Amino acid sequence: MTRRTRAGAALLSLAVIAGLSGCSSSGDSDGAGDSVTLDYWLWDDNQKASYQACADAFTTANPTIKIQITQSAWDQYWSNLTTQLASGDAPDVWTNQGSYYPQFVTSGQILDIQPFVTADNVDLTQYQAGLADLFTKDGKRYGLPKDWDTMALVYNADQLTKQGIKPADLANLTWNPTDGGTFEQLIAKATVDANGRNGLDPAFDKSKIKVYGYLSEWADGSQGQNGWGILASSNGFTYLDKNPWGTQYKYDDPALAQTIEWFKSLVAKGYSPPLDKNSTLSRDTLMTAGKGAITVAGSWTINTYLGDSAKAKFAFAPLPTGPQGRKTPINGLSDAIWAGTEHKDEAWKWVKFLASADCQNIVGGNSVVFPAIKSASEKALAAHKAKDRDVQVFVDQAQAPGGTYFLPITEHGNEISQIVQDAIQSSVLGQSDSASALKKANDQVNALFK
Repeated sequence: MTRRTRAGAALLSLAVIAGLSGCSSSGDSDGAGDSVTLDYWLWDDNQKASYQACADAFTTANPTIKIQITQSAWDQYWSNLTTQLASGDAPDVWTNQGSYYPQFVTSGQILDIQPFVTADNVDLTQYQAGLADLFTKDGKRYGLPKDWDTMALVYNADQLTKQGIKPADLANLTWNPTDGGTFEQLIAKATVDANGRNGLDPAFDKSKIKVYGYLSEWADGSQGQNGWGILASSNGFTYLDKNPWGTQYKYDDPALAQTIEWFKSLVAKGYSPPLDKNSTLSRDTLMTAGKGAITVAGSWTINTYLGDSAKAKFAFAPLPTGPQGRKTPINGLSDAIWAGTEHKDEAWKWVKFLASADCQNIVGGNSVVFPAIKSASEKALAAHKAKDRDVQVFVDQAQAPGGTYFLPITEHGNEISQIVQDAIQSSVLGQSDSASALKKANDQVNALFK
C-alpha cells in the first residue's frame, strides 16, 4: 500500500488535468460484443498477487469480464496516470489515494458511483469507521474503501538489546516538545558513537555516530505521516478547519513549530542525522543496514520488517503519548472508475467486488495490508499471528477512542505539500526558525483558496 511512498505523494507536482479530451476506453471487446477486458492499475508490487487472485475470482463469477492488471512504481504510476488521463485513454479503474484524488474530482475524471451504491444497497457500515466518507464530496461518491493503515514505532531489537533496552521500555513512552519525555531518553540511549558510547554517556561524541537512535523523515510533504505530523497532532495541532474539503490550513499553529524545533534538537544532539547529510537511501533501507535504531513505520511495511527477507530482527511498538494523547493518522485507499470508460457497468461490478468481503478476505488472508472491511482486517491479523508476527499495535491504535485522525484532503494538495515541505526543510537546515517559516508557508497555502 504505499504510504511509504505515500509520504512522497506530495512531492510530485502534477499539472491540473484538463477536461476529458476523449472518451475512448482501454477496455477491449472480442468482436462479439459480449466480452470486455478492463484495465486496472495499482502501484504496490506487494499487493499485485492478492489482487490478481481477486481478479481471477471475479472473472470466474463474471466470465464475460476480464481484468488486466498493470503495476508500476509509485512515481511512474502517477506520471503515467496523469498522461493517460490527459490523452483521454486512461485505465478503466485505478487505485486512488487522498493526496491525488481531489484534482481528479475537480477535473471531472472520476465517475460518481453514488447511484450504483444506492441501487445495489452497498453496506457502508461494514468498513473501518470514517473511511467511506473520505472519498465523497457534495453528495457524490468517488470510491469505496479498500484498506487502511496506521503508524507505529519500529525498532532494531538486537541494537536496543545491546544498550540494555527491553521491549517493555517502549510500551508506554511519553513525549513533549520541551524535553522530549521518555521518548527522547530512549532515543539518546539507542544512539551509539564510533567508540560504543550511547547518547546518555557524558563522553558521547556526537560528531562520530555509528548508529543513530532515530531516523527522521523530512520528505514528508504537508502531512508528516511518517513522523512530525504524528507528534504535532499529539501536541494539539490540527491541519485545517474541516476535513475533507477544508479551505483554511493551520500550519502556523505554535504546536507544529514546537514539534519541528524538537526534531531539530535531535539533530543538534547527534541523535538523528542532519538533513543536509542525509542518505539518499530510504529509512527502511537504513534500518535494515543497521544505521538507525528506531523510526516510524506504517502498517504497509510489516512485510518489509518482519518478512522472510528481513536482514535484522525488528519489532513494532506503540507511538509515544504526547500532551494530547497518542495519535496516529489512519489512511485508506479506494478504487476510482474513469469517467471516460465505455464500460461503466462492468467497471462498477469490479469496483464493487474489490470493496466486498469476497475480495478483501483474499487480501486479508495474504497478510499484506489491513482491508477496510472490519471482518477482513481480523483475517489479516490472524494471518500475521499464524506467521508468528506481532502486529497488534497497528490494530490497537486504529481502535483507540480519539486516537486516530485523517490526513488532509483538499484542493491544491500538490502545491500545498511542496510549500510546507520546503518551509520545514528550510527550518531544519537552519535557514529560518520554524515559527517564521511555517507562518509564511501558511499564508501562501491559504492564498491558494482565495
